[in-house]
Amino acid sequence: MIDTGRIVAVTGASSGIGLAAARLFRDRGDKVYCLSRTDPKEPGITFIHTDVTDEASVNAAFGAIGKAEGRIDVLLSNAGMGVSGAAECTTMQDAKRQLDVNFFGLHACVRAAVPLMRAHGGTILATSSVAAVFAIPFQAFYSASKFAVNALVLALANELKPFNIRVAAIMPGDVKTGFTGARVKAARDDNYGQSVEKSVAVMERDEQNGMGPEMIAKRFVALSLKKHPKVLSTVGLQYKFFCFLGKVLPIRLQNFIVGKMYIK
Repeated sequence: MIDTGRIVAVTGASSGIGLAAARLFRDRGDKVYCLSRTDPKEPGITFIHTDVTDEASVNAAFGAIGKAEGRIDVLLSNAGMGVSGAAECTTMQDAKRQLDVNFFGLHACVRAAVPLMRAHGGTILATSSVAAVFAIPFQAFYSASKFAVNALVLALANELKPFNIRVAAIMPGDVKTGFTGARVKAARDDNYGQSVEKSVAVMERDEQNGMGPEMIAKRFVALSLKKHPKVLSTVGLQYKFFCFLGKVLPIRLQNFIVGKMYIK
């Protein structure tokens, strides 16, 4: 087990899973830095204004941690956002923003954090999604961003192993956070009738009836303490079953089932 008193950086720690995780790390004795655009004003957590889509902002934030602490032991890359709507109707600006936050934001943080870990090792954690296993209709770019996160995490787990840097991601299912209300929605197109609105309503209902962010946060803290964390995992029997189906069912059948679930 890794000793307490670690230096932990959490992106997207102003609310939801990130804030829940930051609190748990703090409560176990770690020194926690919240890297986000909004200050959660949480006692015992140091806030550094950070926009993960701005490489200069990311480099400045990690530079400040490096100057103050000399190292980082744990990075939890949690900053994320969602875009919903028909792919045809999603603007290039929104599609690129989706990838900038969820995927390239992770990459920017990894680039900045690894030099602060290389000498002594560490752990990089990322928030993925069950949507990385099943491409969700009308959330095509969100699914694409999380597919990309999984691919990057799997590659990094091998690339950084010689430096004793562990890499893992959790793929949550439905979690009740402010993520639902902040979702960006593409313009409506009458060619799709009410399919988009009905499908997104199902997603948002499931999210608001989902597990609390603390459940995911606890798993992140647990992974950070493991010498050999599982590279990709999820939380909850229902979502573990879904991920299992993603491994054993033919792609055509998987996609048919997902379509039945979400195309209304």
